[in-house]
Amino acid sequence: MGHVEADWNEQKLVEKAQRALTALSLGDDAEALVEVAPTAAAPQARADETKALMLLLFGECSTMVATLGDGGSAPVKVQVFDEDGEEVSIDQADPPVRTAVRTLLAEVHGNTEAAQEQVEIALANAAPDEVDSLVLQALRWTIRLSVECLDRDLPVAPWISEAVSD
Repeated sequence: MGHVEADWNEQKLVEKAQRALTALSLGDDAEALVEVAPTAAAPQARADETKALMLLLFGECSTMVATLGDGGSAPVKVQVFDEDGEEVSIDQADPPVRTAVRTLLAEVHGNTEAAQEQVEIALANAAPDEVDSLVLQALRWTIRLSVECLDRDLPVAPWISEAVSD
């Protein structure tokens, strides 16, 4: 019975992420954060929901990085953006964003367990606004990577391509 529920939750998570990607691609960061806000009442359930969302996005980013990198033969640059969407060096990024970079790199290198640990550390140590910046970072990477993949006629998860190409 639990498996069916998990699938339903994942579908819900995908729908939330899709709405957030659409809002962010229209330049509405605040609306994107409203869309991905956890719906659970209990603090632990809220944290688990945010973690699941982050891992969903990082998983998709990782797949697109691998696709763009042509199995590692072409370099892919990870860019970090501040609250205004301006690129900053990784050293200038807030600790949660540096954690996001480590999470993405762990995921890209096939170490999903390390990626999960990084997300847990980030969420455990982050203030609410830092959690928001982490979520926005993951959404921005998802959009930029998907646009790059679509420009090159490379595959992108349908729920992402629908969100960014509207």
